[in-house]
Amino acid sequence: MGNGVFRVSRVEDVVTVDVKVAKDLLISGHRYLDVRTTEEFMRGHVDSASNVPYMLSTQEGKVKNPEFLNQVSSVYKKDDFLVVACNSGGRSIRACVDLLNTVK
Repeated sequence: MGNGVFRVSRVEDVVTVDVKVAKDLLISGHRYLDVRTTEEFMRGHVDSASNVPYMLSTQEGKVKNPEFLNQVSSVYKKDDFLVVACNSGGRSIRACVDLLNTVK
């Protein structure tokens, strides 16, 4: 997140990095947040990853996890630097927008 306070209200404002950059960020102290479903996470994940699903499967289909922000804040501190990931990038980008918009 860097120094200062800012708000991100658009998907276009989230920075996407490749696997090598993500690995370098993890080596430098960033923490790994996997926002896939619990089932996806259990099939395989980065060793140091924490899982907080951004979407939940319901009888009506997939819905946004209403407790996502609270669950993330119970695992990470506000000033932690995170690498946020999913399968193809869609959920992680939306999760980043939500997380960055909570920075006060």
